Amino acid sequence: MRTNTALLSLSVGAFAIGATEFSPMGMLPEIAGSLAVSIPAAGMLVVVYALGVMLGAPVMTLLLIRRSPKAALIFLMSIFTVGNVLSALAPDYNTLLVARFITSLNHGAFFGIGAMVATRVVAKGKEAGAIAGMFMGLTIANIGGVPAITKLSQMLGWRESFFVVSLLGLLTMAALLRSLPRNMQGQELNLRRELQVLTRPAVLLAMLCTVLGASAMFTFYTYIAPALTFISSVPETQISIMLVLVGLGFTLGNYLGGVWANRSVSRTLYGLFALLALTMVLFPLMARDTVTAGIMLVIWGAASFGIVPPLQVKVMQVASEAQALASSVNIGAFNLGNAVGAALGASVLANGGDYAGVSYAGAAVAAAGLVVLRITLRRTKPQKSGSVQCTTI
Repeated sequence: MRTNTALLSLSVGAFAIGATEFSPMGMLPEIAGSLAVSIPAAGMLVVVYALGVMLGAPVMTLLLIRRSPKAALIFLMSIFTVGNVLSALAPDYNTLLVARFITSLNHGAFFGIGAMVATRVVAKGKEAGAIAGMFMGLTIANIGGVPAITKLSQMLGWRESFFVVSLLGLLTMAALLRSLPRNMQGQELNLRRELQVLTRPAVLLAMLCTVLGASAMFTFYTYIAPALTFISSVPETQISIMLVLVGLGFTLGNYLGGVWANRSVSRTLYGLFALLALTMVLFPLMARDTVTAGIMLVIWGAASFGIVPPLQVKVMQVASEAQALASSVNIGAFNLGNAVGAALGASVLANGGDYAGVSYAGAAVAAAGLVVLRITLRRTKPQKSGSVQCTTI
């Protein structure tokens, strides 16, 4: 029972982090209206969060990896909880930006250390399933948590939504305190060796693919709520339903991307990057009603999250001697892409573009990802995926 409860507590934490990372996309109109800022300015909340993850992932991991994992994870969730309370209480836009940055600092290290813990509390040979079990919390957050929080923000307000998310942080802390083994020790790192590996051109190119993939997704996803209203005439009351469909696409893509990557990392990445670009080109042209928009969002979501497992496999392949730090830095790379994508979408809108233009900009980034992917794969020898540690954005 100890193993089951330990994994459940990690999954609850992943659910909470997924809820706070992705819920602002559905709350942008409410936040913008309440704080008297534009939609592009509100989109900077996503940029700041992503930058915080990018900076916090390696720094917090290096600071805490040698500590007791139980104490480290509880400390990280305390940062999460405080950050969400500060977000709920923020009196103005700038304070909310700072609060979101504070919240983000736990993200990468929680998943990195949590994955290590997950592999320790199961029998040998079941490590991959344990990691998948933890990350299932994040995909569930996209299916149920984010739409529910979006609906709550529409009914009661965005501040109340952040308070609810902070309660998830308290719940996770209590679960971690009760379920994780007390005698689990931290992990030693050969920092010099791992930093040297991270400077290899092959590693940097693989991580650039990660950045571009996440950028393509977040150029559109950050502004999905107003985009659905503008392009597809989706009523505000149905936005939460659309987000459920996005979450289903994410879950489907995460599963299929992993299965296909076991067969061929290269073909999987080529196909999904191309599909991601294609869906964002076609969305403004075809998604003119709620039903068509819903179908296309499932496909887009599957392509967006489908690239995550094979990208992680590629990074782990080319940084095989430095997987601990590379895993954490790759989480940062995903979130750098999140920030770049959100900023690109804001730039399109701020310079007179519309939400169709935002979608086309995301498609262009995905096309650039295909070019860099081609260069990356030509510089690295094809390898079987093997058993690697999964990650998420």
